Amino acid sequence: MKSLLPLIVAAPLLALAACNSKPSQPEVVDTNPDPMANVLANRAPVELPPAIKADKTFRCKDNSLVYVTFFQGDKQANVRLKEGETPVVLKAPAAGEPLTAEGGWKMTGDEKAVTLTTPKKAAQVCHI
Repeated sequence: MKSLLPLIVAAPLLALAACNSKPSQPEVVDTNPDPMANVLANRAPVELPPAIKADKTFRCKDNSLVYVTFFQGDKQANVRLKEGETPVVLKAPAAGEPLTAEGGWKMTGDEKAVTLTTPKKAAQVCHI
């Protein structure tokens, strides 16, 4: 029994000693240079789209509803006149300036009240 114990201990130690935990060279998977590396290194930085700040439903003076999604930075908002329709993207060159889009869209205000001008309606005030 005493001679069997050293063999039981020696077998796992021998298996561990055969493992090379630090290879001399890393494994090379691909030696081809990246053809886009130079283009990617010299490209302009990417600007991420703004995060949603608030999503509000407003009741306007003519009793219609307007659905507005405000974005961080106060330079963009999405406006829908009917729920589920494709939104109109209104943008401003700087925060605090009126948000506009092609076709006569214009909006000023914040998450509590807006003044909205659409191609079919004159400017009207809308509240939460």
